[in-house]
Amino acid sequence: MKQNSSVNKFILLGLTQDPVRQKMVFAIFFIFYVGTVIGNLLIILTIKFSRTLGSPMYFFLFYLSLVDFCFSTSIAPRLLVDSLSTQKFISYNECLTQVFALHLFGAMEIFVLVLMAVDRYVAICKPLRYPTIMRRQVCIILIIFSWIGSFIHSIAQIILALELPFCGPNEIDHYCCDLQPLLKLACMDTYEINLLLVSNSGALCTIGLVFLLFSYFVILHSLRNHSAEGRKKALSTCTSHVTVVILSFGPCIFIYTRPPITFAADKMVEVFYTIGTPFLNPLIYTLRNAEVKNAMRKLWLVEVTSASKG
Repeated sequence: MKQNSSVNKFILLGLTQDPVRQKMVFAIFFIFYVGTVIGNLLIILTIKFSRTLGSPMYFFLFYLSLVDFCFSTSIAPRLLVDSLSTQKFISYNECLTQVFALHLFGAMEIFVLVLMAVDRYVAICKPLRYPTIMRRQVCIILIIFSWIGSFIHSIAQIILALELPFCGPNEIDHYCCDLQPLLKLACMDTYEINLLLVSNSGALCTIGLVFLLFSYFVILHSLRNHSAEGRKKALSTCTSHVTVVILSFGPCIFIYTRPPITFAADKMVEVFYTIGTPFLNPLIYTLRNAEVKNAMRKLWLVEVTSASKG
């Protein structure tokens, strides 16, 4: 990557500088990361091999779990290694790669959540046309366009980062590389770049949230005409989705839609966004979704039975 600075590596200060607290950070986030990997892989494998989870809703849930797994993996392993290291160096190219991955999977999560809302809207408000509108080919095309949109968004972040000259110091007061902490180290006026950041990442978060809130308002309004049992089933599915939306968009808007002002809660909000949310999402979807739990139970019961017979 073209480097517009005299700095070729950075030091990540992490969540804390205290050695004892660093060990606590490792223990806590190791558990979170292992839980994230296991939970999301269970959902991915269950949807992949289950015959009962073939609807578009689970097609999109498959990609949400895949994105959560990749999103957490782009951040958590580095945090875990740094929490046990005395030298927390990250090269310029590695830093920009982390920025790219963070925004690629973060944007993709927003797009997938929007697609899941569209799926629920069509299923509840246009039930007779649902099989035609949300057919498999359409879902695949929507996912492809989501990946393309996420890639373009991430490339825009890298272009902004490449405009930043770094003359020193090289200590990033964060646990990962992102544009906000990098802006604080740049030896130039970053006002315009911050405006571009807000108009890019901030707009993506805000527009996504507004669209989701509007779609669920329409869904809830249309449920008045459904039976009590139909309303209960629809509300159960929508509640899980709305919970995930709040957990994802709350931190996203806090991080990317404000001026470059440092708050004490910045690192904790972002660590919840990058590591906590991918850990909680599979729990929310499995604990509140009977179909996923039943499919998971049947699939792994068959696997265990086959293994014992073998």
